[in-house]
Amino acid sequence: MDEKAVYTQKVKIAAQMLLFRRYRKVGVKGWELKKVLGKNYPRIVGMLNDELEKIGLKVKIFSEDGKEEKLSSSRLDKALFFIAPSGSLTLKEVEGSGWRIDDLAVLAVTIAYLNTKNGKAQRGEVERVLKKKLPVWRVNFNLDRFIRMGYLAEDKDGILQVGWRTLVEVDQKTLLELLLATEE
Repeated sequence: MDEKAVYTQKVKIAAQMLLFRRYRKVGVKGWELKKVLGKNYPRIVGMLNDELEKIGLKVKIFSEDGKEEKLSSSRLDKALFFIAPSGSLTLKEVEGSGWRIDDLAVLAVTIAYLNTKNGKAQRGEVERVLKKKLPVWRVNFNLDRFIRMGYLAEDKDGILQVGWRTLVEVDQKTLLELLLATEE
């Protein structure tokens, strides 16, 4: 096989690794990509990213502490790679992805509330805010689900905070701006 065919095959493998979830957590660690694709995996991820841009997606790379990494970083082996939309989604796109609008509302209100409380609040406080508009069972179901999915985190004392997926997938500044704009 010539070099172009080898890279094309490796790009396909990288896409499959990033698109198909194998564990509870979304994405693939850099060391896993390196093991399967070889030490030249950042170049392959870059090639995959170029292909994904054509359909409105991109490969995002985040370190363990929630900071976005570049493909040229020296900390890629420990970073998390996953595929996300390259821009904001329309309501039709969100509905097509399986999210219910009231579930998104729970997540948006929770993130906004946590941001007003410096990133942390008692779960009971968040539940009281949400229960004003939604049934109790939906509030508890969604909070538990968002904790499992990584959008929220809860410690043993019942303190909720923004989770790693919110840090990497949600533009919190834009969310707050949109929520404040609807108030006016």
